[in-house]
Amino acid sequence: MTVTAAMVKDLREKTGAGMMDCKKALAETNGDMEAAIDWLRAKGIAKADKKSGRTAAEGLIGIASAGTKAVVVEINSETDFVARNEAFQDIVRGVANVALGTDGTVDGVAKATYPATGKSVEDSIKDAIATIGENMTLRRAALLQVEDGVVATYVHNAAGEGIGKLGVLVALKSTGDKEALNTIGRQVAMHIAATNPLAIRAEEVDAAVAERERNVFIEQSRASGKPDNIIEKMVEGRMRKFFEEVALLSQAFVMNPDITVGQAVKDAEKLAGAPIEVTGMARLLLGEGIEKEETDFAAEVAAAAKG
Repeated sequence: MTVTAAMVKDLREKTGAGMMDCKKALAETNGDMEAAIDWLRAKGIAKADKKSGRTAAEGLIGIASAGTKAVVVEINSETDFVARNEAFQDIVRGVANVALGTDGTVDGVAKATYPATGKSVEDSIKDAIATIGENMTLRRAALLQVEDGVVATYVHNAAGEGIGKLGVLVALKSTGDKEALNTIGRQVAMHIAATNPLAIRAEEVDAAVAERERNVFIEQSRASGKPDNIIEKMVEGRMRKFFEEVALLSQAFVMNPDITVGQAVKDAEKLAGAPIEVTGMARLLLGEGIEKEETDFAAEVAAAAKG
């Protein structure tokens, strides 16, 4: 497979590695971007986290809650100018409130009735596109609910009540004092906003993600030239550290790094007067996973010249 300049550029942006290293990584992995990232990581050339500089969709995240239930939705717009528009902000809040009465799926929210128009959310957004003059889409939604306890919420970079660039929900199952539960729940939600854990507990981390990390660690450890039995112990140690770093309850609590999130929740049980179990979390960052199209102006000019 031919490795193009665009592929090398993309890999550089995602890993921060040098051009020649990126070119070699793509050549070694037959152009597979994910495999090339792992190849660079195994060689110690790239960091574990991919850069997110290209994820740049506009719009807003909206949150609505009702004690034991809360929802978070993402509605995208083409420009930040529209995201600051009061009419658009009202739509985001309105859709979030409607979502509280649904199953929390995008399809369920889209088909629900929007009270202000009497039409579906989907059709109401289409009507708003004609009024505001810019494309808008309901992209993601998540709902958390507990029978007893609270679903705490947090909005980061708030643009107004219940709307912002990042929204987090945390479900706490408990018969304890609701005020105490909301306090620790909001703190944990702020922690999740900052650290973006992959799962609540180590055993809940996606098996494919864990296996991918293990393979990278194996390749890195083999480079040391140590015997297989030592390599195995090295890999197990690094995997334990990996799970500690990506699982919510084992992470160092941002409010007090001397304890874990799990310990902070345990400590809060004294104020709540009852056991507390973290049963769910949801984190939506605006534009996450969306890449803006970039035009290669030089290539366009070259192509036009040939034409």
